[in-house]
Amino acid sequence: MEERKQRTEISSMGEFGLINHLTENLPAPNASTCKGIGDDAAVLDYSGNKRTLVTTDLLLEGVHFDLTYTPLKHLGYKAAVVNFSDIYAMNGTPRQITVSLGISKKFAVEDVDELYAGIRIACEHYGVDIVGGDTSASLTGLSISITCIGEAEPDKIVYRNGAGSTDLICVSGNLGAAYMGLLLLEREKDVYAQTQVQPDFASKEYIIERQLKPEARRDIVEALDRIHVVPTSMMDISDGLSSELLHICKQSNTGCRIYEERIPIDYQTAVMAEEVNMNVTTVALHGGEDYELLFTVPLKMNDVFQNLPGIKVIGHMTDASLGCNLICRDGQEFELRAQGWNAFTKTEDENAESKKADGNETDNSATDNKK
Repeated sequence: MEERKQRTEISSMGEFGLINHLTENLPAPNASTCKGIGDDAAVLDYSGNKRTLVTTDLLLEGVHFDLTYTPLKHLGYKAAVVNFSDIYAMNGTPRQITVSLGISKKFAVEDVDELYAGIRIACEHYGVDIVGGDTSASLTGLSISITCIGEAEPDKIVYRNGAGSTDLICVSGNLGAAYMGLLLLEREKDVYAQTQVQPDFASKEYIIERQLKPEARRDIVEALDRIHVVPTSMMDISDGLSSELLHICKQSNTGCRIYEERIPIDYQTAVMAEEVNMNVTTVALHGGEDYELLFTVPLKMNDVFQNLPGIKVIGHMTDASLGCNLICRDGQEFELRAQGWNAFTKTEDENAESKKADGNETDNSATDNKK
């Protein structure tokens, strides 16, 4: 029998003892970090030609993550990376984060160590400094709030409102994998609760990793910089392709046309969608949490982006009067809607209507899984 590891009660350390324990010997390689943890506020120096970017995310146990199948180290990594992704989506570079935790009595120091280990690994991988934060007791499980501070050159910052009516629409990577990973984990959680049989995830590792350990697309931002391209608009895909594209269209005062056959989908995503009787295009449009980059570039760059590794041209912007539309494989045209996760929590009758709106006429049974 495996020996049970000793667990250290958080109360034995106290708030400041825990903070010191988690943050001792943290490196601060960025020159802009003048003073990190240890005072009433971090001191950062962004004098010169850079602009400061700030973003924050809050993750709540039972709402944004389930610790039944989410390892704490993976959770820490993901919590940091989703903030980095927001900075990269502005064409910037993340430099510092602050980490605030709400911790209930069910957690020991070793648990928080695991969580923080994941955060530290993410920071080391992306070159980000941890410069502050807070801890508090919680009555409702674990909450994680991370604020990320980044920088960018003023003329390279990319907003959502800069797309032109003839721009190309591009996405990195592939879409829908994270949601299929979540659906698989939720399904196997229910099976285990009923049978106590350990799940077999063979051949489905990719979609599980996309859900539990996503990566921010620093590589795409760096690739664009190498070819001296600044997108006209950009977002990361956290709420689904359809939702994010409609944000860009609204703020840029444009319409759009995207083509079903051009939406990049991984083989494991397609197999899982078929296994659970869902339309894979609907999954790609509304799944969310892929943290890929959605961006637009001028039409004159078509030849460059048709052959750029890791990037797919999926359509083009139009005049706002033409609306926002999906062109299906059979040539039919349907209005895009920002359904997000609601696309997977509807009644069968409601889904029949949404399939028409999305241009998805094949069977797409509703599921009870939520974000």
